[in-house]
Amino acid sequence: MEQAKAYAEKNPMIVAGGGAVALLTAIMSVKAAKMNRDSKDYDSNAAAMKILNNEDHTLKKDQFNGTIDDYNSMFSGARETTGKITDAESIELRKARYQNMVDHFYNLVTDFYEWGWGQSFHFGPRFHNEDFIPSIARAEYYLCARTGMQEFVVENGVKRKMKALDVGCGVGGPMRNMAVFSQCCIEGITINEYQVNIGNKYNREHGLADKCLLKQGDFQNIPKVWPAEYFDAAFEIEATCHSPNRVDTFSGVAKVLKKGAMFAGYEWVMTDKYDKNNADHVRIKEGIEVGNGLPTLVHYSHVVECMEKSGFEVLDYYDANRGVHNANETPWYDTLNGKMSLSGFRMTHVGRMCTHAMVWTLETLRIAPEGSTKVSALLNATALDLVEGGQLEIFTPSFFFLGKKK
Repeated sequence: MEQAKAYAEKNPMIVAGGGAVALLTAIMSVKAAKMNRDSKDYDSNAAAMKILNNEDHTLKKDQFNGTIDDYNSMFSGARETTGKITDAESIELRKARYQNMVDHFYNLVTDFYEWGWGQSFHFGPRFHNEDFIPSIARAEYYLCARTGMQEFVVENGVKRKMKALDVGCGVGGPMRNMAVFSQCCIEGITINEYQVNIGNKYNREHGLADKCLLKQGDFQNIPKVWPAEYFDAAFEIEATCHSPNRVDTFSGVAKVLKKGAMFAGYEWVMTDKYDKNNADHVRIKEGIEVGNGLPTLVHYSHVVECMEKSGFEVLDYYDANRGVHNANETPWYDTLNGKMSLSGFRMTHVGRMCTHAMVWTLETLRIAPEGSTKVSALLNATALDLVEGGQLEIFTPSFFFLGKKK
């Protein structure tokens, strides 16, 4: 929040411009916006008024402020005292309340993510001559290739396309991209009702309701949602980092997969360069945790260990960003670091500050719900932590793993 205020003081014209756009938006309408969910709702800058202010949202306008306050209570002391939320008691609190933590988080940030990032809420390794959106799609298609989702299955002499599970599916952006690419059927699980509702609306609007389906549920208890050996493949993209116990999550995935089926994913982890005795490293790690609804970040070896304990033979694992600072790669955090492009302006530091100014103005005018500015400030601060973590190579959002059900 303080960084946003300091930016506003140093860049009054930019902030004033953002506020002016928000003011014009406010004049246009004071009602909750109607969303078409056709991927074009956020095309215009005036569409900022739809952030936490649309008819689809499951929270009422007077519930957002209490939600962000309850969320922050699970990270008490974060960014005030380094090491505070790394304390065992703090971590256990978030593990015990992980359902509320993750549900609160996505009730608050889903609209911001769609506004600035699109419908695929993840990063990806990127070549120097590759734009952001193609790099995101390539990361998703790679999972299709490694899990064999584009292949056919023969059952009782009948050939059919595969059925895949998306563990922690968000609003279904990757699901839809991967279904179109592979022609398989994908069902996903997310704890957040808002994401389920709008994700399935997107599926219908894009003519993919016969191939894509989101279900509300807890990925700690996947067998409660689907029967045993229901799926031919599974994947997760930067989702199970929210899990309080990956063995439970991965074991559930194994139960609903057929024998020999593949499960692949990308995880948020700390690397070998992370030093728990380095106060700056701990500060960055904790900043990423509080801004992303994480019980705690772990070393990548923990992910491999949990896979092995959950009924999988681990076939491959590596950091997909291992060449992050090579001359022929664009760092995964580059867009957050302020590099401008016409299509990706909202993701940049300046773009985020403009969004923050608009959100503040809309909240001041009582168009956006109370608490909106707190959420914007939380995400802005975390973006800076992600950049620092990437620059120091102590953190990666793209630790790839591939396992085969035994």
